[in-house]
Amino acid sequence: MSHLSHYFIAIPLDHALKDYFSQWQDSLKELLSYKQWPHKQDLHITLKFLGPVAPETLKGLINELKSIEQLKEFELNLGTIGTFGNPLKPRVLWAGVEKTDELVVLQNQVEECAGRAGFAKEKRECRPHITLAKKWAEGSDNGSLANIKNNYNDQRKLYVNEVVIYQIFLNRSPKYEIIHTYHLG
Repeated sequence: MSHLSHYFIAIPLDHALKDYFSQWQDSLKELLSYKQWPHKQDLHITLKFLGPVAPETLKGLINELKSIEQLKEFELNLGTIGTFGNPLKPRVLWAGVEKTDELVVLQNQVEECAGRAGFAKEKRECRPHITLAKKWAEGSDNGSLANIKNNYNDQRKLYVNEVVIYQIFLNRSPKYEIIHTYHLG
């Protein structure tokens, strides 16, 4: 049985934003117990997780996604801290991403392209974010989480002018490698 590589479609962050959110991670590591803190080069905004993909399916997807290059470039506000999961031991700690009309249009078009390439439609509502940490370490206390949120609310702008397909390499750090880039506008 062949072992298929896993992929996802995302908006990459520029170097300045990777540095900025990596500094958040460094200071948050002192306060919160998570098992996984993504490498700063791996910080991104996921548009669609694809999972394992056969090479021929990937080729079809790469072709389908060319249509997103007709979309215009746009700006997003990033910042604020939030969590997914049980508030007492949240499974994901994230930096917020403004859900603009342009982002929703991009997300929907990515979803349609992926559908035409044979991928199942995402059932959950899109909640754009940048994962800063995941896998809460049991036995740790997060009483400081409410205070933390107040200290991490600076907004930064991301100029969205490209979308990429990342391949996931679980045994490496950084784990994600760009295999295709689409330039908007």
